Amino acid sequence: MFVFALSPFLMAPVLIATVLKATEATAANYAFVTNQNGNSLSVINLNTRSEAARVSLPGAPAGVAVDAARGVFYTVSAGSKVVRKFGLARAEQQAERTLDGGPIGIAVSPDGQQVFVSDWYNARIWMLNAEGLTPADMIETGSAPAGLVVARDGSWLASADRDANQISVFDLPSRQLRHKIPTGLRPFGISLGPQGRLFTANVGSDTVTVADPVTGKVAATIPVGARPYAISFGAGAGFATNQYADTVSVFDLESLRVSATIDVGEYPEGIDATPDGKTLVVANWFSNTLSLIDAGTARVIAEIDTGDGPRAFGRFIATGYAEEK
Repeated sequence: MFVFALSPFLMAPVLIATVLKATEATAANYAFVTNQNGNSLSVINLNTRSEAARVSLPGAPAGVAVDAARGVFYTVSAGSKVVRKFGLARAEQQAERTLDGGPIGIAVSPDGQQVFVSDWYNARIWMLNAEGLTPADMIETGSAPAGLVVARDGSWLASADRDANQISVFDLPSRQLRHKIPTGLRPFGISLGPQGRLFTANVGSDTVTVADPVTGKVAATIPVGARPYAISFGAGAGFATNQYADTVSVFDLESLRVSATIDVGEYPEGIDATPDGKTLVVANWFSNTLSLIDAGTARVIAEIDTGDGPRAFGRFIATGYAEEK
């Protein structure tokens, strides 16, 4: 009787793939949360729902941007005007740069080569080289730029210009202005949705503006809660934090209508989604907590303590931190 036996060499790729998938499935997500009042950064293990580390971060930190592909993240300390670069693995500082004006928002180019920082006071965006945070160029915006977002292919950069009530969209290769898109009153946070549209949280009109960065046209205006601050996405929906209402508004990405309102901690600000889009993480500035929201059920599933005054303004969730056991 003929018996066929698999060679160990033929089995190896299958076993390796299985191990890699298992490793990916169990890899912990971490939130890198800037605590403005506490002058610190909380590294939060979202799997164990506990603080893994707290790092001193002087100067009233607010803005944050992770670059998981390169294993780094960046912060902006608005009080001291310092931009810092850290390694994800140990949250150890690699570089810093002091800027003038009023740095607040931060974003990273898809290739990891450039870092963009909004200047609240001087209506401009700094372009820094990611390696050592050396200044490379500046782009003029509308008044009081806050949040920043970059196209997934690196073709454009957009800013939420709060006091100009607009989005500025720039062609990145040429640094030229493509569009000035009108928004609601005082847009602050800006995010790129899964369908390629821009969403701004308009703190002065309690609305979210939906716009096309390619055509420069406004697609919709969505009424949300009081003083919306930032927006993220998961399970086919958008989630906007409402500072004054202590809530998150959930809106459908097809109908662009609010479908639910979720009670969270006090004065919610930064919001980001885990890489699988299943969990939204909200930084509650006044209650010093993170609220974890299940995207599918639109329910809070956990509260986690942070440092004092978590802002987490930007993208702040990634894997890659090497927690000491």
